[in-house]
Amino acid sequence: MSTLTKPNHIGRKISRIRELKDMKQEALAQAMGTNQQAVSIIENSETIDDEKLAEVAKALGVSVEAIKNFSDEGVINYFNNIYDNDFSHSNGAIHSNNCSFNPLDKMMEIVDENRKLYERLVQAEKDKVEYLEKLLKAK
Repeated sequence: MSTLTKPNHIGRKISRIRELKDMKQEALAQAMGTNQQAVSIIENSETIDDEKLAEVAKALGVSVEAIKNFSDEGVINYFNNIYDNDFSHSNGAIHSNNCSFNPLDKMMEIVDENRKLYERLVQAEKDKVEYLEKLLKAK
């Protein structure tokens, strides 16, 4: 019996991307117009139909290909390459890498945007509840 995880388990890839974006299942569910249980089912699914995958990708703000090709090793290699190759030494001169932004700063911007979106969604739900309570009191 093997304990290795399957490399193409699409649900786990979705889960990892969501976690890297510092997003809870509830926030993803709201962005998709569904509930947390549905997101949990998706993240536990080895395969997902293309229509649902496109919906998830849109809610996460990534492409379908990014989800399909995602790997933890790829993320680690991406960051290692950026920092390992930050300066290359040739002929005694130091040449800066062409990266014009700090990827961690960019990722933090995305996390902050997602947090703001989540807060707006929560506020909208609170407003709905308040409105419905007013309607009930008026009856």
